[in-house]
Amino acid sequence: MFAVVEIQGSQFKVSKEQKLYVNRIDAKEGSKVSFDNVLLIDDGKKVQVGKPTLSGTSVEAKVVSHLKDDKVIVFKKKRRKGYKVKNGHRQPITEIIIQGISEKKAATKKEAEAPKKTTAVKKTTAVKKTAAAKKTTAVKKTTAVKKTTATKK
Repeated sequence: MFAVVEIQGSQFKVSKEQKLYVNRIDAKEGSKVSFDNVLLIDDGKKVQVGKPTLSGTSVEAKVVSHLKDDKVIVFKKKRRKGYKVKNGHRQPITEIIIQGISEKKAATKKEAEAPKKTTAVKKTTAVKKTAAAKKTTAVKKTTAVKKTTATKK
């Protein structure tokens, strides 16, 4: 059994008791972590693919240690200009061990048949508001015309 899970913005194919190095996770060493962004599960008999994720499924893992990855050298150069810059960094990573993959439970009929709200009410209120706004602007225009004719006399 394996699963494809998204951890810290990267996708990993994981199985039970697998050791994995991922970007730094904010958890203490020895604590358990759960990942809910499961994209795919294959149990050998059937494959479940999420749209984009599978709801109700998760992958449990245990944080083993926090480390630094190998050094990455960043070298910049512009030829014939005398420009050379050499930098490097070590990316912080976390070592985890996958404890298990929990599949989703069967959905009840009540959850599947949730009523959907319609937007017909919103449309009718919008029409009423615009009609009322037109009436008020028409009244303002007629009073403005009366005031200008009164001042000319």
